[in-house]
Amino acid sequence: MTEQRPRTRIQEKNRAMILEAALDVFSQHGFRGATLDQIAKAAGLSKPNVLYYFASKEAIHGELLAGLMDTWLEPLRALDDNGDPVGELLDYVERKLEMSRDMPRESRLFAGEVLQGAPRFGAFVTGPLKTLVDEKAALIRGWVEAGRIARVDPYHLIFAIWATTQHYADFDTQVRAILQPEDNEHFDDARVFLRGMYSGLLRPDGSH
Repeated sequence: MTEQRPRTRIQEKNRAMILEAALDVFSQHGFRGATLDQIAKAAGLSKPNVLYYFASKEAIHGELLAGLMDTWLEPLRALDDNGDPVGELLDYVERKLEMSRDMPRESRLFAGEVLQGAPRFGAFVTGPLKTLVDEKAALIRGWVEAGRIARVDPYHLIFAIWATTQHYADFDTQVRAILQPEDNEHFDDARVFLRGMYSGLLRPDGSH
């Protein structure tokens, strides 16, 4: 078996440029609408140069998704069974909102893949993602049964958090058209609103 030579600094730089450009293109046009020509143009490279580093559009997309997996799981993974349940869940809301603020392209990449039926991401959705969601839903159910949070369905609570935080990335154009923020200050307002909403939902007595 022939050993693969380590990549040179220029090769690493060009691969990173291609992936960064592809993230822009895929998040704007989706997998089906994106082309290698668009990616090459965004990267400032020729199409043959892009194909030197990646065999196909599918290979670039697959590498982007693979790099996103751990990042996508981390906010939910951080839910601590030894922490205050309401505080842990509110912190989770904040972490997801921060991801929408800081990683909007990655969020749209993920959303676009799921909307297409996750043809290239299905094993992740039915494997690591489902396993982690099942684990944290059991934790939340335990908090409910112990009377530490209000009676909520754990799965639908997680889905609701995803919907109300990822919206700010996946529908960024709509949000900005309506609010017309100068920068990202609307995320501060969203954080206050979402913490208040979920605090009222989760506290056993409904108080803030």
